[in-house]
Amino acid sequence: MNHEADSHQYVRRVVLPSGKTIEVVYFDELPAPSGPATTAPGDELHLCGSCDSQLVYPVEWEEAGATHWEVTLRCPNCEWTGTGVFEQSLVERFDEELDRGTEALVRDLKRMMHSNMEDEIERFITALDGDHIVPDDF
Repeated sequence: MNHEADSHQYVRRVVLPSGKTIEVVYFDELPAPSGPATTAPGDELHLCGSCDSQLVYPVEWEEAGATHWEVTLRCPNCEWTGTGVFEQSLVERFDEELDRGTEALVRDLKRMMHSNMEDEIERFITALDGDHIVPDDF
């Protein structure tokens, strides 16, 4: 009996939260996870159901079948945490929202660093002009 002829297999490329890409080989069709997800269809994972904060982030996530992910979420505003199994499309939208948030944080960080550097340069120039810096300072 040829086992390969009796089983179905397929390969799916998965991008992990770290950015690494792996290929997962599935043998036979995996059933959809049983039990409801912790959010209703159409809800977004970055929104807290307790306090309406938009800052919910994943603490942990892992594959829970061919088309679902088990994700543990945390809200830094009200300290809510929860775990659920969510469809791939919802998790992908969540990942895109996390990317947008990261880009906004990096933009703000660069702007603040630039502003702080300008302030430091101005203070240094003022100290040089006022002869407050001497060779012994170096």
